[in-house]
Amino acid sequence: MKIGLIVGSLRKESWNRKVAEVAKTLFPDNIQVDFVEIGHIPFYNEDLDGENEIAEYKEIRSAIKDHDGFIFFTPEYNRSFAPAIKNIIDIGSKSSDGNIWSKKPVAVFSATIGGYGGMAGNLALRQNFVNVNIMPMQRPEVYLSNIQDSFDDKGNIFADTKDFIDKAVKAFVKHVELISK
Repeated sequence: MKIGLIVGSLRKESWNRKVAEVAKTLFPDNIQVDFVEIGHIPFYNEDLDGENEIAEYKEIRSAIKDHDGFIFFTPEYNRSFAPAIKNIIDIGSKSSDGNIWSKKPVAVFSATIGGYGGMAGNLALRQNFVNVNIMPMQRPEVYLSNIQDSFDDKGNIFADTKDFIDKAVKAFVKHVELISK
């Protein structure tokens, strides 16, 4: 099994990146987990696709095909999710091979410094899955509020938050196994 971690926040000190780094360590050893970087991918533009497909579109499409499932880590931007994530959903859905997102198992983890844990962004992202036939994990829902309080001053995550993420990662592995049958 090969899982891709996609972080929508492009900020160097992103809390969602920190959560994703913790999640990566919690997968069983027999599962390959890597980050799929999206910050350098230009916004989808049909002029850059088709016969003129640019290298970045080929790269992200190859990554989508190459992974069995994905966890999206998104902040909440104005009650929605990170635009960099929407961009790669669009690019993958417009491949010359058809919608390569179809039937991919995914999960959404959201973390914010606010009190709602990115719930609006998390749910807005899930709405996008319907049209491209992405298969989201329904439970547990992962909304990490006041995320700055979940790490000590050395950057280590506190045990209760880590345990919650661990349960979500384990549930996601089962979700991928179920969808992939």
